[in-house]
Amino acid sequence: MTTPSTTRAYVRAQDLLSADEIRAITAKSDAMGWWAIGRTWLLIAITFAALAAWANPAVFVLAVLVLGGQQLTLAILSHEAAHRTLFQRRELNTDLADWLCARPIWLDVARYREHHLRHHAHTGTELDPDLSLVAPFPGSRRSLWRKLLRDASGLTGLRRLLGLVLMDLGVLRYTVAAEVEKLPRNGRTAWDYLREWGRHFWPVLLSNLVLIALLAACGEAWLYSAWIVAYLTSFSLFLRIRSIAEHACTEGGADPLRNTRSTRANWLARLTVAPMHVNYHIEHHLLASVPWFRLPQLHRLLQKRGAVVPVPGYREVLRIASSG
Repeated sequence: MTTPSTTRAYVRAQDLLSADEIRAITAKSDAMGWWAIGRTWLLIAITFAALAAWANPAVFVLAVLVLGGQQLTLAILSHEAAHRTLFQRRELNTDLADWLCARPIWLDVARYREHHLRHHAHTGTELDPDLSLVAPFPGSRRSLWRKLLRDASGLTGLRRLLGLVLMDLGVLRYTVAAEVEKLPRNGRTAWDYLREWGRHFWPVLLSNLVLIALLAACGEAWLYSAWIVAYLTSFSLFLRIRSIAEHACTEGGADPLRNTRSTRANWLARLTVAPMHVNYHIEHHLLASVPWFRLPQLHRLLQKRGAVVPVPGYREVLRIASSG
């Protein structure tokens, strides 16, 4: 471990961990990457099978909740691939993760990586591209409930779909935040926009057609409706709660111990809003090269060194976010 700089207002991972500890805790694993993806799609398959076996409204709602959590899991695995920590081999973090994790939920690892690394470089500052996700907090309890109801009703999801179409067309700059930026036309024709749209959208279309074809081969193509409903509702809801927990109502500045938050996650949170240890967000911002399955270990090390205090649960975070 090094001595914290007297001119720097925040600590780095090197100030808290030895070189050997950092080397061990940033070790990646292809096997763990395959296991994470396989486990996620296995749970998705089990959910579809359960809905096919017990096709009633109550099971449909339960399936939508589980599928929304697994869609968020695919988003988190895409996030890991963007950091090149899902797999040890570089190509698996680009091509494989893109097809098995990102494209089925209309993400793009390459474009997301460019956006997300700017978030890490400028977290909590005016240059943070994700600042609009947490700028409304803290707000009133009524305001928070309105946002959550829009998510659960599908209104947020429909708005996200429109944004994705416009980003794929090249009308809007790519972002996963709430604030959008219109791109200059620069002489582009309608055909130019359509070609841009096709280049970005065909992998999304193909991956979803494969999913529909697999369900149809089992004689249950209608199950895809639960995937769409989950994408528009529970996925949006879980995505917002996760985002609030990570950065809402934290301090600004460059200190990763203060500009982000780790959150306590029970089994239900891990199934819905906090898959793949994404709740250890201080740890992730302190050392973004740590793969998902080693984040609990890093959390324990930081606890022993007094760098992180006991963390709140998701209910407490929502209370903080609605205390304005």
